[in-house]
Amino acid sequence: MRRQEPDPAVGRRPEAAFEDTQAMMAAQAGAGRPSGRAGAPGAGVPGQGPAQGPGQGAGQGAGVTGQGAAPGRSAGPPGQGAGSGQGAGAPGRGAGTGQSAAFAQGAGPAQGGPARDADTVLGSGATGGRGRRARGGRGTTGPGGPQRPTGPGGPGGGDGGPRGPEGPGGPEGRGPGEGRGGKAKRSGWKRFLPSWKIVMASFAVLAAGVFGMIAVAYANTPVPTTTQATVDDRGSVIYYANGTVLARLGVKRTPVTIKDIPVWVQDAVISAENRSFREDSGIDLRGMARSVWSTLSGAQLQGASTITQQMARNYYDGLSQEVSIQRKVKEIFVAIKINKTLSKDEILTRYLNAIYFGRGANGIQAAAKAFFGKNVKDLTPPEAAYIAGRIQNPSTFDTLEANDKFAATKERYQYVLKYMADLNPTAYGKYANVPFESLKFKKVKITEINRGLKGYMLNIVFRELKKRGISEDDLKTKGLRVHTTFDEQKMKDAQKVVQARTANLDSTIHASIASVNPKNGRVVAFYSGDDFIDDYNNRAFDAAKQAASAFKPYVLAAWLESGRSLDSLIDGVSSIELPGTAPIKNSHAAPYGPIDTVKAMADSVNTVFAQMGETVGLKEVARIAKEAGVGERVKDNPLYGGQNSVDWAVDHQKYQTTIGVASVTAVEQAAGYSIFANEGKHVDWHTIIKVTDSKGLVWLPEQLVERQVISPEAAADATYALQAVVKGGTGIAANLGVRPVAGKTGTNNEYKDAWFVGFTPQIVTAVGMSKDVPYNKLPGKSGRRVLKVDKHGLPNRKLKTVYWEEEPMPSFIGGGGTPTQIWHDYMALITAKDKVEQFPERANTGSLSNLATPRPTPSPTETETYNPDDNGDNGMPDVGVTPPPITDCQPGDLSCSQPDDGSGGGPLNGDGTGNGGGFDNNTGVAPGAAVMPTPTPTGQRP
Repeated sequence: MRRQEPDPAVGRRPEAAFEDTQAMMAAQAGAGRPSGRAGAPGAGVPGQGPAQGPGQGAGQGAGVTGQGAAPGRSAGPPGQGAGSGQGAGAPGRGAGTGQSAAFAQGAGPAQGGPARDADTVLGSGATGGRGRRARGGRGTTGPGGPQRPTGPGGPGGGDGGPRGPEGPGGPEGRGPGEGRGGKAKRSGWKRFLPSWKIVMASFAVLAAGVFGMIAVAYANTPVPTTTQATVDDRGSVIYYANGTVLARLGVKRTPVTIKDIPVWVQDAVISAENRSFREDSGIDLRGMARSVWSTLSGAQLQGASTITQQMARNYYDGLSQEVSIQRKVKEIFVAIKINKTLSKDEILTRYLNAIYFGRGANGIQAAAKAFFGKNVKDLTPPEAAYIAGRIQNPSTFDTLEANDKFAATKERYQYVLKYMADLNPTAYGKYANVPFESLKFKKVKITEINRGLKGYMLNIVFRELKKRGISEDDLKTKGLRVHTTFDEQKMKDAQKVVQARTANLDSTIHASIASVNPKNGRVVAFYSGDDFIDDYNNRAFDAAKQAASAFKPYVLAAWLESGRSLDSLIDGVSSIELPGTAPIKNSHAAPYGPIDTVKAMADSVNTVFAQMGETVGLKEVARIAKEAGVGERVKDNPLYGGQNSVDWAVDHQKYQTTIGVASVTAVEQAAGYSIFANEGKHVDWHTIIKVTDSKGLVWLPEQLVERQVISPEAAADATYALQAVVKGGTGIAANLGVRPVAGKTGTNNEYKDAWFVGFTPQIVTAVGMSKDVPYNKLPGKSGRRVLKVDKHGLPNRKLKTVYWEEEPMPSFIGGGGTPTQIWHDYMALITAKDKVEQFPERANTGSLSNLATPRPTPSPTETETYNPDDNGDNGMPDVGVTPPPITDCQPGDLSCSQPDDGSGGGPLNGDGTGNGGGFDNNTGVAPGAAVMPTPTPTGQRP
C-alpha cells in the first residue's frame, strides 16, 4: 500500500532529513553520467506549460525528488534531475503547462527510467550533474502526464495536458522542502537579512568613506596662529608717587616661563589633568575612555581633554568654549598639530599662564599669590597639589570655600597627591599623606577698590586717563602701570585735619582741600570726603564755588603786568559804581582813603580792586586767570554755554569779576596760585606722572607743558603783597612761623562760600568751605522742608528728586576763620620735613599809577592793627541779593540743563550781584558732585 503523503501544512516528515542525506549521497555518486534520468510517473498534478529547453526539468513538489519516482509514490522536497524527470509526490508546477513534484537538470532531453526511490533519491541529469533541493525548474519538452486527482503524474514536465487538480503537496504543488542549490529557503524575518558578504562589503565602503573624510578634515585644519584677545590680559597697578601700590584692578595675571615653574608644580598639574601628557600625541584615547568610565561609575567626575587640548581652546582664537561635536573634533585636530609643532614645555607654559584658578587669579603665578601669598617658584608640593586640583572647577570651589565648605577641594587635593606619588614615588611618596589642614592659605580679603580715600583718587585718575585715551577696559586687561602724583601720608593728613576742625559742624557743611606742586602742576594731595562709596562727591575737583576775594591776586597780577607798581595809590572808597555793574561796597562802612595795593590786598578792599580792574581792563584780568587754569571746570555745565566761568562773569557781571563772582574749584585755585610761587610760570594740574606697560615701555608721559603767564618780577611783587595778608591781614591764622607763607582769604555774601588759598615756595594749598542743604520742594511750595541727611550731609539715595540750596554758614567760618585754620594745621603737618626756603625778593617792578591823590602825611598815631576775629573780607556786594534758582536735577548730574531765574542772568541771578551759589547751586546738582553716575556697587571696579 502506498504511503500516505504528509500534509504540507502539518510540517516536514520526520524521515525527511534522512532522505535528504541519502539523496545527496546518491547525487554525488551519479556525478558525470552521460544522461539524466527522468522520474517515473509519480503522484501529483500533470505538468503544465511549454518546455524551456533541453535538459531542464521543471516542477515543485512537497516531497523529496529523485532520479525517478515510482508510480503512485509520494515524493519529498523538490530536487533537480538531469533531464526532464518527474518527481513523485505532491503536484508540482512544470515549466510548461503542467507541474511536477520535482525537477531535473541536464544537458539533453529527459530520459525516462525507473526510479530508485521516489522518497529519498535525487535524480541525476544527462550530464551527470548532482540533484539538489531547489526551487522548481522548468522541464524540457515531453509528454504530459495523465490527469488524475492524486495519481501519478506524467513522465516529465511535458508540454501537454491541462493542469490537474492539486495534490497533497499544497496549492499548486509547492512543498515544504523547496529551495535552491540544496539550501532551504529562509522564512519569516530572516528572509530580510542581507548576506554577510554584503554586510562586510558595505562596512568596508562606509569605513573608507569616514576615514577619508577625517583625513580631508585634518588636512584642512590649520595650526592656529592668532591668540585669543584675552589670553594676555592682565590687570593694571596704580601707584602712589613713592611707588607703593594704591590699587590693583582688572585681570590678575603675571606670565612666567617654564624656568620659573618648579618641576613639582608641573607634575602636580600633569597628575591632576593629563597623566600621559609627556608621552601622548596631544590627545589621549585611553584617558577619554577612563574618564567616561569614572564618570559613569561615579568614582570621579573627570574631563576627557588633554592639557594640549585645554591649552588650544584657552589660548588660541577660533576655538570656542561651546559644547559641540564640531568644536571637539576641531580641537582634537588642532591639539595633534600643536603637539607636532610645539615642545611639551612650551605647551605646558602657555597652558599654565592662560587658565583660571579661582579667586580672580589667571595663570599659575597669580594663583600662587592669591592662595599662598608667594611666587610660584616658592610653592611646596602639597601647595602645588592644591592649586592643580582647583583647575577642574575653580569658580565652584571658590563658592564652596567662601561658605567654609572644603570637602570638594580636599578631595581634589588628595587625588592629586596620590597620582603625584604614583608618577614619581621617590620624589612625592612622602607627601601622599600630608593633611589638607596643614596648608597655610593666604587670608581672603574682600577688596572694595573705591572704599575710603582711594575711591576719590581713583575717580580722578580714571577721568584723566580717559581724556588721554586710556579706557577702563585698557586698565583691566593691558597690564598697565599707572604712577600717580599722590602722597599717601599727605592724603591722610588732610583727612585728619578736616575731621578735627569740622567735627562739631553740621554735616551739610563741607570742606575741600587741594595741594599742588607749583613747579610741575602735580596734585600732591586733596580732600573731598571720607568715603567715596558713601559720599561720591569729589568736591576738590568738582565743587565749583564763587572765588570771592581769593580771586583778587589775579587782578593784582594784571595790574603789575601792565607796568604799574605795588606802591600806586588807589582810593578805598566805601562804595563805587562802575559801568554795567551794581554798586560794589567794602565790608567796612568807613572809607579807607588813598591806599597802596599791598594794603588793599591785606585788608581785601573791594573798591580798590574794582578800580584796578577798570584801569587794566577786564579782558587782561580774565586772560591771566584763564592762563592760570581758573574757571575751566564749569565748561561741562551747559548753562555756561561752554564758557570759562571767568569769561562768563566778564560778559554778564562786568566789574564784579574783580571781586570774585567767577566759580572755581579747590584744585583750580591751588594750580592758579602756582604762577606766584613759580616765577610767573604755570603747568596745568594733573594726577598722572606716567603710564607704562608691564615691561616699562611708556604709554603716556607726564604732561609738563609750562607757560609763562606773568613775568617773574610781577610774580615776586604779587607774592610780596600776599605775604602781607598772612603777616597782618585777613589770613593771619595761616602763619607758620619761620616758614614764609603767602595767600589770600575769600568770603562771599552771607558766608555761603569761604576760602583760604596759600603757598610756600614748595607747595600751594587751597581750602574751600560751603553749606549745601537738600530740600524736598522748590521755594514757596507748600510742605517744603529740609530733608534728613546722613553723616556725609546727603539725603536718602533712593529719593528721585532733591532740591539743593546753598545757605549761609556761621560767621566764624569766613575765609579768615575755619578755612585758614584748616590750611594752617594741614600745612604744618605736610611741610614739617621740608627745607625752609624763602620767596624771591620784591622786584619793585612798574611805575606809580596813582588813581587817588596822596593824603598829607598825618601826625604819628597808634598803628592800626587787624583784628583776626573780623572776617570782613566779604567780597560780595550786600545789596540786591536774591536766592539762586533751584532746580530738580539729580545729585551728581552736572550735565543737567536748567533755565535761569528769568532775569536773564543765566547761571547766577541776573542782578549782577552774585550770591555765593556757584554753578552747583544754580544747576541744582549735589554740590561738588563728581562727574560720574551713581557710584559703582561695592566690590566692583568703577
